Amino acid sequence: MTKVYKIAIVGSGPAGLSAAARAAQLGLDHVLLEKTDHLSDTIYKYQKGKHVMATPSQLVLRSDCDFEAGKRETVLGVWDEQTDAQKVNALVNADVQAITGQQGAFKLKVKGGTNPWEKPPTAGSPHAANAAPDKAGDVQEIVAENIILAIGTQGNPNRMRVPGADLPHIQYQLDDPGEYVDEHITVVGSGDAGIENALGLAADPEQGNVVTILNRGADFARSKGANVKLLMEARDAGRINVMTETSPSLVEPEWLTVDTRDGPQRIRCDRIIARMGSAAPRAFVEGCCASFEEKEDKRNPGKMVKSIVPGTGIEFTSADREAYPKLSPQFESTVPGIFVVGALAGYPLIKHCMNQGYDVVEFINGNTSLKPADEPILEAKFKDLPGRKSVDEWLELLRSNVSILNGLSPLQMREFMLDSVVRFYPAGSTVFERNEPGSSLFAIATGHVLVEVNPKDASITVPIGQGSIFGEVGLVSGRPRGATIRSGEDAILVEVSRLAALRLMAAVPEAKRAVTRISVERQLLQMFGSGLSAADVADVVDNHEIMQVRAGEAIINEREEGYDIFVIRTGSMVVERNIGGKPVFLSYLPAGSYVGEMALLDGGRRTATVRAAVKSEVIKLDGERVRALLDANPRLRDRFEEDMRKRREVNSFIEAKKDSFGNVVDMYSSVASFLVENGIGEATDVLLIDEKLCVGCDNCEKACADSHDGLSRLNREAGKTFAHLHVPTSCRHCEHPHCMADCPPNAIHRGPDGEVFIDDTCIGCGNCQRNCPYGVIRMDKVPPKKPGLLQWLFFGRGPGPGEPDKKWVYDRVSPETPKRAIKCDMCSGIKGGPACVRACPTGAAIRVAPEEFLTVARLGE
Repeated sequence: MTKVYKIAIVGSGPAGLSAAARAAQLGLDHVLLEKTDHLSDTIYKYQKGKHVMATPSQLVLRSDCDFEAGKRETVLGVWDEQTDAQKVNALVNADVQAITGQQGAFKLKVKGGTNPWEKPPTAGSPHAANAAPDKAGDVQEIVAENIILAIGTQGNPNRMRVPGADLPHIQYQLDDPGEYVDEHITVVGSGDAGIENALGLAADPEQGNVVTILNRGADFARSKGANVKLLMEARDAGRINVMTETSPSLVEPEWLTVDTRDGPQRIRCDRIIARMGSAAPRAFVEGCCASFEEKEDKRNPGKMVKSIVPGTGIEFTSADREAYPKLSPQFESTVPGIFVVGALAGYPLIKHCMNQGYDVVEFINGNTSLKPADEPILEAKFKDLPGRKSVDEWLELLRSNVSILNGLSPLQMREFMLDSVVRFYPAGSTVFERNEPGSSLFAIATGHVLVEVNPKDASITVPIGQGSIFGEVGLVSGRPRGATIRSGEDAILVEVSRLAALRLMAAVPEAKRAVTRISVERQLLQMFGSGLSAADVADVVDNHEIMQVRAGEAIINEREEGYDIFVIRTGSMVVERNIGGKPVFLSYLPAGSYVGEMALLDGGRRTATVRAAVKSEVIKLDGERVRALLDANPRLRDRFEEDMRKRREVNSFIEAKKDSFGNVVDMYSSVASFLVENGIGEATDVLLIDEKLCVGCDNCEKACADSHDGLSRLNREAGKTFAHLHVPTSCRHCEHPHCMADCPPNAIHRGPDGEVFIDDTCIGCGNCQRNCPYGVIRMDKVPPKKPGLLQWLFFGRGPGPGEPDKKWVYDRVSPETPKRAIKCDMCSGIKGGPACVRACPTGAAIRVAPEEFLTVARLGE
């Protein structure tokens, strides 16, 4: 008779190995099936010498296999010895090709399979050192009452999808960093695997590798803090080139073209290590115990294809490639008796995986009262909430009530809540105040909140109801809170840190879509105004498209047909028109602007070209749906027509002035292009000096120093000049500041007037200085505050009359005085505004918002 196992475990990563060890300890008849020729394939595929982390540190480990942070080889050795000693029944080289049947009598079709411990030693991996060669043609059937899928996702990496992505020098795994010498290597992807690969390749300077790592965003949302710290240390030491907000666009032999914030860049590249995450082997998982039917292929009439009958097999939470299987709190899939644990369940951390393997075997063995290892941590988070609910009940309430959490499985909810805070707010409680710094996201689990839209009248409010979110503006832009928000009734809110929110959006497509939809809806309502409601713009919002636009790329081309509207979400655009065979600069559009209404209202062709000044993100709105919105809302149409009238005036002005003031128009266009090329395209406030008026008195620098404890934030002579216009090294207060991207103490904020400033929690790490592309931040020793004149007069404190301030300041710093980051703060809090502008005797120095300065209308002044 065919032997029937109590449990068949597929995959021997941390979760599968822990499950097998628990089954062995309980004396359950089990078999562990591993496709490769070694156990612990997840860790085995790590690069040689990699340090394996044991996080989260506060989580208790449940497993019959020991696990402590240490080198890859040490971890593998311990597990190999313990699984052997515990008599785990394992088969390596065992490829599970199909699973059929039902609980109590599952049938696994397995190709190959040998015992890793009972055969004479042969060459191979340390885990299969005693394995006999696989009989490749043998296929056996294994029968089991229950199945645990612990196959992970490593075998299904996300592939590069750019021209040249099929070239042979692209690889998706790194086994031994020591194999590569004197190569220019680019690591694509900045998760933990990508960072660790980059660190390994750059660890030994004698190897001579030039290592670059690309991060699509500004934050390292998918990485552990310890890894990010090591990466930044390697960058600071000159061992790794870290490129943020950068993505590959073209692969060639020995070269890689990347898109950066400032446009395309071509870098030397002999090898690409692509570590962009992975997805579940969906076809295999969905096919487990599924029924199939043949249907005609809609794309190829006459051709029949086999497809899964809906409601059979293992179901996933959504159709997204990176979605996970639907699971019960006990890890059971939609096929009774098949359990899913480990990375395939959405838990990538080793401790979580090992605990799951242990817990699911306990559950199969009848221990239904066992609580997860993270239960005490979550109980502590929920203990102050009203109502007597269990951890599972609270998790389900939060998941089902909050739209951005709907797509999470119960297991993912547990991990998510470890990094989040949930609080009860009695009616009338303040959540945060207008202009308060903060980049966390809030989700409303119960109740509602009130947004005070008028700072002068707190009674004018707009409600945000249960299930929605707020705080997304700070999350996206880093700006301070735009309004005071209070609880309108007793409410339970989940506060999600910026990093946790970015990680959630990166890992769960449904959450990203929900956050994006809400932020787009609110941006449109704020920008369009005219008394519109969410219901009014629902059709437009439901059909929007988010577009990433490279620096210099056009979203609208002059003379083309098109009626779509484009809203600038991040970055900025310049508007140009071809006159006399030359592109003439018309205007500058910052984030929050929209463009494209002229063709929509007139029905004609586009009248100008609109291109990105820096790498930008735009919201594309369907023209026909916007037209319907305008037809239904006359006040909004009036607003559009007024904006169109102003743009027509600019066009007419250029046409009229080109003949009589052709040289002036050309000069203006050249100056505007120069400013955009030198970073004004991402500025919100910039210092400009008219060299026709500047007399070189240096009053601007002196005034800056006097306003900031003797340390000037301005270097008047440095910077670039075009014609008579000079851009000194002074902070541009960028729309999306580079300096904020990697500040460990989160000491950089944006003030109520848009100023980017550094507070007293600065630790002097220098990351902001290195990240600023414009050289406007420096590290300096901060002296004691200079006493006032009366302090000198009565007590002799401070520099006396005629004594240089700078000498007094620097006499009071020592080698032990710590350095801090120093930059322009727009003289925030100082009456009268920026001191540099006030001190200029000729009016040569001006601080302006680019959209106010870069307009052709100034030609007429």
